[in-house]
Amino acid sequence: MSLLDRLFAGERFVLDARLRETLPGQTAWLTDGVTYYELGGPPGGVPVVLIPGFSVPNFIWDPTFTAFSAAGFRVLRYDLFGRGYSDRPRLRYDRALFVRQLVELLDALSFKQVDLVSLSMGGPIAAEFAFRFPKRVRKLAFIDPAGFALDLPLAVKLLYVPVLGEIILGLLGRFGAQTLLDSMLADFYNPTPEAVDYFVPRYVEQMKFHGFKRAILSTLRSGMPDEDLDLYRRVGESEKGVLLIWGKEDRTIPFRHSDKFRQLVPQAQFHAIDQAGHIPHFEKPGFVNPLLIDFLQ
Repeated sequence: MSLLDRLFAGERFVLDARLRETLPGQTAWLTDGVTYYELGGPPGGVPVVLIPGFSVPNFIWDPTFTAFSAAGFRVLRYDLFGRGYSDRPRLRYDRALFVRQLVELLDALSFKQVDLVSLSMGGPIAAEFAFRFPKRVRKLAFIDPAGFALDLPLAVKLLYVPVLGEIILGLLGRFGAQTLLDSMLADFYNPTPEAVDYFVPRYVEQMKFHGFKRAILSTLRSGMPDEDLDLYRRVGESEKGVLLIWGKEDRTIPFRHSDKFRQLVPQAQFHAIDQAGHIPHFEKPGFVNPLLIDFLQ
């Protein structure tokens, strides 16, 4: 049996305290369940929160987390509910849930005001949080943000269909898992063998824990990836500093949407990243990290 066959065998395990004790991060007990997080950098540094995207756990921030810690920020990264090593509560995975998770996590860590750096679906979470809690946010950085109309592949569209989505991700376990993995690898402009070897085991690790597939389907069906321009219009109406970074070869949320974002958020500093897809900070950390650090400093 191949590595992928073993990893895609199904949700066979339950997340518990014993497993999390073997991990480098920590846990916070919030209203809706346990959130797994990691803190880096000096305790007195400016707090920066890294919000991940649709389905990738917090490892997607590995290059950024390391660079921010070395730059002296007090950097927090965490797994959204339903992903990574955070709980998979039986709830609707909508914006309200993810914003509540973030505000309760910040309260648990006594973070009064923070900078938010978000990726993809993390963009709507950051924008909504900043609207609801404006005094708690100093600056906002968006990397290839979601919230714009998308041309989804057929395999993803089928997941929206009740019963059929459950069949694809459930009964056809390996096919459903491969569909998700293929969509994640499409986030790369140039998925080198080294990048794939690093990414794949870390991504599929979460698939063996009960509730991942249910959380993914609920997130899709709750409208989290859907267009909502009011989110960014409200950011543009605020006086907060904003940074926008977008990979020119993004096939997940195409680069053309950067024009609309800049219309809605006229104060945004903008950097287009050549030869990068949906995760430019991961593909081109040597170029993107200095842009982020300079903006936040």
